[in-house]
Amino acid sequence: MVLMTSRNQFPLCYDCEKKELQGEITDPKMKEMFDIPEEFYKNNGFLRSIKKNYLRFGNLSEKQIEVFKRVVEDMKKPKSPAK
Repeated sequence: MVLMTSRNQFPLCYDCEKKELQGEITDPKMKEMFDIPEEFYKNNGFLRSIKKNYLRFGNLSEKQIEVFKRVVEDMKKPKSPAK
């Protein structure tokens, strides 16, 4: 089963996309940015999408980089229990 958040998305699981996430990243800044735990990529289709776009096109917009970093920071924060 794959989590879907919108009718317009195609359902792709991490294992299906894993091959597309493999690739050589030569830019040291990008290499550092994409060096996050694999679990983050498993749990977040947006992070996978951004990495695939970088590997495919070789660059990202400033907005994509900013949002990628913000999502990673949010995922690093422990979730507080519901009250």
